[in-house]
Amino acid sequence: MKQVLPILLLLFVVTSCKSKKSYTSKKRQTHTVKVNTTAKPSEEAQRIVNYAKTFDGTRYKYGGTTMRGMDCSGLIYTSFKKHNIRLPRTTADLKSTGNWIDLKEVNVGDLVFFATKKNSRKVNHVGIVTSIRPGNVEFIHASSSRGVMISSLAERYWYFAFVQARRVL
Repeated sequence: MKQVLPILLLLFVVTSCKSKKSYTSKKRQTHTVKVNTTAKPSEEAQRIVNYAKTFDGTRYKYGGTTMRGMDCSGLIYTSFKKHNIRLPRTTADLKSTGNWIDLKEVNVGDLVFFATKKNSRKVNHVGIVTSIRPGNVEFIHASSSRGVMISSLAERYWYFAFVQARRVL
């Protein structure tokens, strides 16, 4: 019995050290978003988006509305406020502001809403559409992991997290 235990232990150690092969794809899966690209954005919408872009790279800070830190609804609130348009401060209130629009009809300056919590369709994230091209909608938002940045609805994550779009202008 005393000789069997060391042999079993040795056998266990040798077999548990076997390397396991795992394959992950680093390639981003993209999706085509059907949009109407003939509509021109208003000058006011373009000015709001240009101001929002000045925050690109700003770190994420819950409740933040300045260059020192910004959250997603704070970015929307601050960008529109700069142009004398008062909007609610929270994503929960923003999701019912303005008029619902179909994704095919979004334009620069429209708000896009997402549900980013697993197994939930409850809106908890918002961004501003910055550009539309055939098959793609780009938006600026404040990511809790990477701060203020521009992302695309063609990215798999955002494509499946999308819930609604609203026009406030």
